[in-house]
Amino acid sequence: MSNWSALDQLLEKVQPYSTAGGKVWLHVLFIFRILLLRTAIESAWNDEQLNFRCNTKQPGCENVCYDQAFPISHVRLWVLQIIFVSVPTLLYLAHVFYVIRQKEKSTKQERELEVPHLNGAGVEMHWQKIEVKAVNCVSKKHSKAKIRGKLLLSYILSIFFKSVFEVAFLLIQWYIYGFTLQAVYICEHPPCQHQVDCFPSRPTEKSIFILFMLMVSLVSLLLNIVELFHVLFNTIKNWMIEKY
Repeated sequence: MSNWSALDQLLEKVQPYSTAGGKVWLHVLFIFRILLLRTAIESAWNDEQLNFRCNTKQPGCENVCYDQAFPISHVRLWVLQIIFVSVPTLLYLAHVFYVIRQKEKSTKQERELEVPHLNGAGVEMHWQKIEVKAVNCVSKKHSKAKIRGKLLLSYILSIFFKSVFEVAFLLIQWYIYGFTLQAVYICEHPPCQHQVDCFPSRPTEKSIFILFMLMVSLVSLLLNIVELFHVLFNTIKNWMIEKY
């Protein structure tokens, strides 16, 4: 629970530095994908090798056929996908925290420079102003901050690379498995002496999870594309307004 609380605080702090699409991606898809993978899908695949059966008693044949049918587990592939897709966002969050720390440091230095030049009454009025500013900051905590400059470039690059990784892993999964699980795998690899039929466990249930994860990936990709066009459109519009 403490891990989810820390993650919630992290997402709360960077809320002003994200668009609506980014907030949906962070709060719904990112966490939802991890929770689903942790609770439901991992338990459905925990017996994939144990219950993978082939109609042969040839030593080593069953292991070779399993390796041929599943060069990498679906679960491990999805874990890699989540890691790669999350890296651009985590790098952007690190950039946001760096910007926030720089602003806080600059504000602290300004306050330290102002205080020595004030008398007793001035110090009291000065701290009252600081308290008012603090209240205003709290009231604007959830307001939207302007993303510009290097932060804007970092945000656009994070969306672009998230989309690239989503497409790359969808193509990898399609190339290795397709998007359904076969009920029967035909294996002819040595040391099998003849053609062997192999049967994975619960192919229908796993196919449903595969299609569900495919839909989550497609929705995530669609959100990224829409968000990318939205950010680029607003950037061009703001640039034209400032210019003309």
